[in-house]
Amino acid sequence: MGGPDLHPDLEPIAFLLGTWLGHGSGEYPTIKPFRYREQVRFTHNGKPFLSYTQRTWSFDDGRPLHSESGYWRPRPEGGLEVVLSHPTGVVEVYTGTVRGAALDIETARIATTPSAKPVEKLKRTFLITGDMLTYDVRMAAVGEPLQHHLAA
Repeated sequence: MGGPDLHPDLEPIAFLLGTWLGHGSGEYPTIKPFRYREQVRFTHNGKPFLSYTQRTWSFDDGRPLHSESGYWRPRPEGGLEVVLSHPTGVVEVYTGTVRGAALDIETARIATTPSAKPVEKLKRTFLITGDMLTYDVRMAAVGEPLQHHLAA
């Protein structure tokens, strides 16, 4: 038996549905460059949003690294809202656009717990080409200006 029908509002981002496996690399002035393996999963339950989870592991020894989860909500006329939470005490609220199989989002708000590192801004770009999802993350955090952080 199949799952729930796709909500019509999800058509503009339905190409994200599924489990994406791959690898990436990260860098930032305050850390050593690193490589990682990753699983990104988009699912739906028939409502007008996609559920999102992302998990990463060290490319070298398989130890768990970062994870995040949240919801992707398409809006009228190519708009997109995304809410992501991290176990590091950061919650990101994004707004952006969907142009075909490309998504550009940037933080509209960031909230942190008292023990979280300060994060000022993030911009993410996603692109689907055939059966490949790629992304780039730019970040301004811990006193550093907006700059490249991740690519996968």
